[in-house]
Amino acid sequence: QTVTSGIISALGRTGLGIEGYEDFIQTDASINPGNSGGALVNLRGELVGINTAILASGGTGNVGIGFAIPINMVRELTDQIIEYGEVRRGMLGVIMQNLTPELARAFGLDMHQGVVISQVVEDSAASKAGLLAGDVVSEINNTPVKSASAMRNMVGLMRVGAKMDITVLRDGDKKKLTAYIEDEIEQSLAGDKLNPRLAGASIESHDETGNKYLVVANVERGSAAWNARLRKGDLILSVNRAPVKTLADLKKMVNFSDKQILFNVQRGQTALFILIQ
Repeated sequence: QTVTSGIISALGRTGLGIEGYEDFIQTDASINPGNSGGALVNLRGELVGINTAILASGGTGNVGIGFAIPINMVRELTDQIIEYGEVRRGMLGVIMQNLTPELARAFGLDMHQGVVISQVVEDSAASKAGLLAGDVVSEINNTPVKSASAMRNMVGLMRVGAKMDITVLRDGDKKKLTAYIEDEIEQSLAGDKLNPRLAGASIESHDETGNKYLVVANVERGSAAWNARLRKGDLILSVNRAPVKTLADLKKMVNFSDKQILFNVQRGQTALFILIQ
């Protein structure tokens, strides 16, 4: 058991490659091996963060810089786990990038920070709010947006259904839009969540520049899905002769139905029908 001291040298550290969502407190207080999950407290004994990682040099050497998750983030995630049993990430439905000086000049903007919307996902919260590719986001809920990673954190920590006021610059004009955060879109689904006869299969949803399709990502040998002749890599074209492109489409067709299920799949260079009794 140890206690170390140090100075908070930075807030909102991102781009470290530690986690998908990053908003770390940086400190030079030594974080020893095994201290991850320990408390970062201020001089009043108040909990301000949870120690998470160290900056290492050449492998395992600690160079004296540590990172902690801010307590406000911990509190929000803890509340979600207690309420839902899991962390529910909010989703806006955009692909974004940092506003660079070169992009700012190209857009005719006198700005040094912000986020460029490079793509808006169809039928997403962003699409419903009126966001367009080329919009430059400057504020969210009256808080300046400095980078794409910062905006990602803001969205990811918002509750599903929460209102988000977005200030954007479009063709030189400032616009205020309102979005309502939606639940993260499912990217994969276990077969037994659809129908017991698909147990053992994992099905993934893909969207490549608007081209949506479903792929059997994995099939456990000897499982119900395996015995039904579904195989890893099968591209699902239709179910019961109706085209399916999303997991929502698939759910509608097979969701715990006791009727026979007719899959049409592409396997390599050929296509075939698979009847699941």
